[in-house]
Amino acid sequence: MFFLKGLNGSTNWINVKINPHSSVSEALSRIEAVFKNIAPSFPFEFKFVDEEYATKFAKEERIANLISLFAILAIFISCLGLLGLSSFVAEQRTKEIGIRKTLGASIQGLWKMLSKDFVLLVFISCLLAVPASYFLMNEWLQNFEYRTEISIWVFLVTVIGAVFITLLTVSFQALKAALMNPVKSLRSE
Repeated sequence: MFFLKGLNGSTNWINVKINPHSSVSEALSRIEAVFKNIAPSFPFEFKFVDEEYATKFAKEERIANLISLFAILAIFISCLGLLGLSSFVAEQRTKEIGIRKTLGASIQGLWKMLSKDFVLLVFISCLLAVPASYFLMNEWLQNFEYRTEISIWVFLVTVIGAVFITLLTVSFQALKAALMNPVKSLRSE
């Protein structure tokens, strides 16, 4: 499908659909002959629909690429912060971890104890971020003539992904602290 510029030189266009099984150059030559028959004084100008839509949505694609880049950067910086914070918490609680291990605490129990606070904070942040992002995305989608509704599964996947990344990041330090020899941690003072 492509557009033909209007006969009076205005911005009116004629939409013409070409049979997908025919040759594009052959179809264009036939359409040009008909156009020249009807309006010989006007130039035969045409644009393909896919090229027009590509130019219309180039800005949106550029914005989407920038958002993706900054989102990846934000996730990386957040993971570094979580790693630093979890190592700080594990360092602060080395004596407690050593005593719990001496008294028979399991590695899983220690991992759960060190990870639970971080997961709780991520859930609270998701509870704050999901309504705000829904509102902003809904407002942004109102700018388009043909739009889609935002599904709840998008937010569920995002929350699950955030919790998974948090657990993955925090687990490194939590397991390192849980596997540490309790004698070393109790002797440190």
